[in-house]
This record gives sequence, C-alpha cells and structure tokens, in this order.
Amino acid sequence: MSLLRTYTKPKVFGLIVVVALVVGALLGILAKQTGQDWLVTTLDTIGSIFTNLLQVTVLPLVFTAIVLGIVSLRGLGGARTAARLGGKTVLWFATTSLIAVLIGIVIGKIVNPGSGVSLQPQPSTVEKLASRDQGSWLDLINNLVPSNLFEAFADGEILQVVLVSLAVGLAAYALGDRAEPFVNFNRAVFDIVQKVLGWIIRLAPLGVLGLIGNAFATYGDQFVRPLLSLIVAVYAGTLLVLFGVYPLLLRFVGKVSPAVFFRKAWTALQFAFVSRSSGATLPLSRQTAVNLGVDPGYASFAVPLGTTTKMDGCAAVYPAVATIFIANLFGISLSFGDYLLIVVVAVFGAIATAGVTGWFTMLTLTLSTLNLPPEVIATGIAVIYGIDPILDMMRTATNVAGQIAIPTWIARTEGLLDDEVLNSPTAAPLLDAPQPARA
Repeated sequence: MSLLRTYTKPKVFGLIVVVALVVGALLGILAKQTGQDWLVTTLDTIGSIFTNLLQVTVLPLVFTAIVLGIVSLRGLGGARTAARLGGKTVLWFATTSLIAVLIGIVIGKIVNPGSGVSLQPQPSTVEKLASRDQGSWLDLINNLVPSNLFEAFADGEILQVVLVSLAVGLAAYALGDRAEPFVNFNRAVFDIVQKVLGWIIRLAPLGVLGLIGNAFATYGDQFVRPLLSLIVAVYAGTLLVLFGVYPLLLRFVGKVSPAVFFRKAWTALQFAFVSRSSGATLPLSRQTAVNLGVDPGYASFAVPLGTTTKMDGCAAVYPAVATIFIANLFGISLSFGDYLLIVVVAVFGAIATAGVTGWFTMLTLTLSTLNLPPEVIATGIAVIYGIDPILDMMRTATNVAGQIAIPTWIARTEGLLDDEVLNSPTAAPLLDAPQPARA
C-alpha cells in the first residue's frame, strides 16, 4: 500500500489532523512565550496560504454547483416536483434555524456569557471593524443584484454570485437540451475545481497547524481566558444542535441511523472544522449526501443551496449567544421583544451569512435590528474578534452537518433515499477516490 493511500485513509488522515492541531497549538504557545517573531510569521504564512487556496475554489464551486443542481431537478420530475422539493427544503432550513436559535438563547441565558467581564479591545481593532460594511436589511437587498457580472466574481460578492447562478440555472432548466453544451461545460469546470480541491484537502494538516499556531501565537491565553464563558456557550449550543437536534430528526423523520450518518459525514465535518469554510467543503458535503443514499440529482440541488443559505452555527446559535454576551458586557438588559427579534433575524436573515464574512454580517444584522448603539456594536464585536477562529471552527462544522443532514431526511420523505447505498461502505469523499459531479 502506497504512502499516499495510507495517508488519505479517513482514520489515518483524521489522526494526522488532530496531531497537527496539537502541534500547532504548542508551537503557537512557544512562539508567544519566547517572542520568536520568525515562528509567528511562519505559522501565519502557512495558515494564510492554505486559507487562500481554499477561497480560490469557493466562487466557481458555488456557481457551477447551483447551476448543475437546478438542472439536475429535471431528472426528478417536472417543474411542479422541482418547486415542491425546493419549497420543502427551504421550509426545513427555516424550521431547523428556529430550533437552533432557540437553543442559542436558552444556552445564553443559562451560561450568561459576559457577565462580570471587563475587557477593552485595542482602538485600532474597533476602528477597523467599525469601518466594515455593517449588516442591515437594506444593504442585503441592495447588494443582491450585481451591477457587473464579472465584478461580482472579482470582488468575491458571493450573494450576487448566488443570485446570478440561480437565474442562470433556471434559464438552463427552461431551455432543456439547447442548454446542454453549457451544462456540460459547467460540469467539467465543477469536476476540475473539485479535483484541485481534493489536492488542497490533503494539505489540511499543514493548514490547521498554521492556523491554530498563529491564533495561539497572536492571542495567547490572556485574552481567551476572560472570554471562556462565550466559548463554552457557543460550543455548548452548536454541539447540542450537531449531536442532539440533527440525530433526532435523522432518526425520527429520516429513519436514518445517526451512527451511519456521522460515520459517513465525519470527513466532511472534520474538514469543515479545519478549513472554517462551508463553501470549500461543498464537494465533500454533496458527495457525503450521495454516499448516504440521497438521490444525486436532489443532492446536487439541496446541498449547494444549503451551503450558501443554511448555517445554523453562524446564523442561529452564534448570533443569539454573542448578542447576549455583548449585552451583558455593557450592562444592557434584553427584553422579550429583543429575543423575539433575534429569532426573526435568525430564521429570515440566514441568506446574509453567505460568504467568508457571514458571521460578521449576521451578528451586526442582529445587533442593529435590536437598535444597539453603533459604538456598542463595534466595541463588542472587537472584543469577540480575537477568538473568532476558535468559535468559527465549531460553527462551520455545525453548518455543514445541517447542510448534509437536512437533504438526507427530506430525501427519505420524498422517496429519494436509497437504503442500499445508505447501508453500504463508501470511500471518504475526495480522499480515497475521485467523485465527479453529475447533474
């Protein structure tokens, strides 16, 4: 057995990632305590290169996956069937967002993060975050339509790319065979980018070493310790959704064993935790859904849609907990109406989380909806900003779990789940075998 084949076996690969996580943390602590600037720079460079490699793949993956996903619905029936599947998918997205945000509020009230904490972030961080585009309903609407198609891709405006891909996908669906050359081109691009991403995934241990190492080298524990209550609350809420809500729905709605689900989804969840990117995890998520027996046509539609709009970690649990933390930090009492607004934003504002800055947009959208003063919003987020990589790992893993689990139990209710495939052993996506996309 070759060294590469051994390296890419899920259990071996997972162990190497965990080892890299520990080694990265130790190197970061060493760099912090000894003041070794060269080590800090090295860790930062490794992490940045890995992140940049992932981000290069996100927009072409999202565009081609959504176009192929919409076209793939043609094989499941007519337009009425496609509309029913789309409506049912969005309804379940909203339902689980409601459950997740309620869990976030309950955990936030129990842990009460930020109570008794006194922190003052660096003025430069406050100024930097205050200058970024804040989340608002008006901005969300205004930014949906691009003024220039190529500019949307060049500037990384993923919401605009999603809208364009939806329109193009619907047009290709309507044109039928006349659009087949274009569909084949998109399928080829998706397969090529997916192949490149498979190579990048093999660098995950090196990437996580740099990312974790840089986080510890930059912040150490003097800033993390006071924010421990926030970390505990976010992890408790997301873990409850990941290992409580989803398994229950899989068992009682999808008639799918949670053990089988996590065994087949573990590679995707692990990569999501390391990469902190739902978009970069998209090919793994889609193939995992197919490995769970979901009809490839429906998986090609539902998983990309979920990747851009379904984020229970970033859009539901986290904004609820972080809002309670910031309110406690400044001694602001939240009313029942405020908690109701948090729920409304989580259920209807999830699309605002699309993109690599989704957590920031969603949190500022939630805070501004509560009419908190701008200086409170900027300062509160600046306090959290330092530990965001730690929070984002668990948020993203939860996001991806939902993006796989929801299509799985919907497929069961629609007769689109193959039990033979579900219960058969399958290779880890993008590691043991090539997994081409098929519309």
